Amino acid sequence: MAPFTPSAYGTAVVSILGDGTRLMPLGPGTLHPDAKSLLERFDPSVDLGISIRDRDMARCCHAMLWLYHDGIDPAHEISQDITTPTGSYIHGIVHRREPDASNSKYWLARIGSHPLPGQLRVHAAPAGLTFITPEAFVDRCEQVRGKGGIDEEQAQRIQLLEWQLLFEYCFTAAK
Repeated sequence: MAPFTPSAYGTAVVSILGDGTRLMPLGPGTLHPDAKSLLERFDPSVDLGISIRDRDMARCCHAMLWLYHDGIDPAHEISQDITTPTGSYIHGIVHRREPDASNSKYWLARIGSHPLPGQLRVHAAPAGLTFITPEAFVDRCEQVRGKGGIDEEQAQRIQLLEWQLLFEYCFTAAK
């Protein structure tokens, strides 16, 4: 996988993501006021810097940007109204981070044959990270959340890789 490059997604996304390598907490985290202000003004139909063909996928990008900065409630509000496998995937991630493991697994079971879990397995392996299924990752996050150390950091690295791959998937599908 090529390095994640926020500049590929336009200036508005760069202002929200910075370098795009922040290790998000496995739990809900705290939304930073500066990020909140940028995300409230963000219009996915304009600020992705592309001609939008699929409005739902552009909205998925917006939900993902909220998740990146721990905006769990706005990400939930956006994703729950997107009735696609990708909307369900994001909705499942939201519940994983709340944390609400059973609700997360419910939504992740609705993604069907979404390509992202396979991509994540392939891209995580060279970095020494193990990813089996989205539901198994929910269990892993439950086991290591808040414990610190290498196991929690590894789960955060998988979560970041998952976020990067899913954002790229949504962005590409939006155009």
